[in-house]
Amino acid sequence: MAKSKYHLHLKGYVGGYDFDSDYVDYVLNRNPDTEVHVLIDSLGGSLATALSIVAAFRNHGNVHVHFVGMNASAATIASLGAKHVTIDSSAMYLVHKCSMEFFRWASANSDKLADIIKEAKQMKSDLEKMDANVAQMYADKCNKSQDELLALMKKGGWLTAQEALEWGFVDEITHYDEDAAPVITDSIAADMASSGIPVPAQLASQVQPTPLLSRFIEALTNLFKSNSNSQSDMNPNNQQQEQQQQQAPGASAQQETTTQESTQQSAEERITALEQAHREALAAKDTVIASLQAQIAELKKAPGDSTSHVVEDEKKENKMSERSSAEDYCDTFNRAKALFDSIG
Repeated sequence: MAKSKYHLHLKGYVGGYDFDSDYVDYVLNRNPDTEVHVLIDSLGGSLATALSIVAAFRNHGNVHVHFVGMNASAATIASLGAKHVTIDSSAMYLVHKCSMEFFRWASANSDKLADIIKEAKQMKSDLEKMDANVAQMYADKCNKSQDELLALMKKGGWLTAQEALEWGFVDEITHYDEDAAPVITDSIAADMASSGIPVPAQLASQVQPTPLLSRFIEALTNLFKSNSNSQSDMNPNNQQQEQQQQQAPGASAQQETTTQESTQQSAEERITALEQAHREALAAKDTVIASLQAQIAELKKAPGDSTSHVVEDEKKENKMSERSSAEDYCDTFNRAKALFDSIG
């Protein structure tokens, strides 16, 4: 199968803009009566997104998934709804137990620790249910027991294409000329380590350094990837452009190179603009500080205001207050005396 025949290219973070369940639904709905070919190359991500894609593949009923590169975690789960699964001979495959983020950095008394322990126990229970569910899905695909798959998930080691075939995760090993061998950069290795995914021993010595600018752009992308769903991918015009690119692989490669150069130039321009804005902000701040310092100096030169009028005003207020109190007393006495006289 040539790359030009893929309907979907699912790469990167499962749940990100390039591995999005809404886009999968969109493409499947556009091809209801044909076999949909899907290329997967991903180290995993969101279990929720993977389960949604499993259901979408299963409901369509005629999906062919092809694995290239290094695939782990949620990326492998996403393929379980496909009718046929193939893997490139140089690709790798990994399954492992589910995990959740859990972090505490604070002092705590016994009550707070009890709450944390309760929360941790609930997370453990939820994770055990997820593991059991995923293990059963793998077991159904592999025609093996759930316990066997749970043991493999606990071990969490990388499988070669042949081992993935022997386990039953895939149905066929392919040798397509256009399928490149897995490549690991230092940034990918760091992402794998942070997610608890080991680097395959046979590839550890081949880790390639990532250019500084590309690393910066990738860091910004990863910052938003778990919460971003690209709406432009749902645009039919984008789908038409993708089909045109797939029909002309050479032009697509040239356009991809041009896009990368444009992205690099755009990033450099933005960095330059930010540096200029920073310099202007510093200059404006210095101007404001100089103005305030000049005002303070002028105020120090001016003579202090006299306080005599404050004392005089206070004396007047006290006299008026005393006079008002005496008048009120007299008025009250006269009204009381008049009332007593009227009664007598």
